[in-house]
Amino acid sequence: MTRCTEFAVFEVKKENLARVMALSELLFSEINSENKNIIKHEILVKTDNEEEICWHLTWANEAAVKASSEQWSTYPSSAEIEYLVGKKLYYGHFVDVFIERD
Repeated sequence: MTRCTEFAVFEVKKENLARVMALSELLFSEINSENKNIIKHEILVKTDNEEEICWHLTWANEAAVKASSEQWSTYPSSAEIEYLVGKKLYYGHFVDVFIERD
């Protein structure tokens, strides 16, 4: 199965930034507690606006994304993250493009 990459961009007030980053790390651990669903992750801050953060996640496959999405409300950290995050500016999943060459 093909790995899946997620980009999620959130607006977070400066005073909540440290807590959201810590909760994000905790959430990723919760998601991986039973299976290694998230292979790699980065939490990024926008260069010209420190109140925008981005999750760049590499998932094992699309099935891992779907299973984790269905279990979102069961993760202990999810409710507080939802509360502290302002706007969800962007959220999307991508897979590699395979191009046949002659």
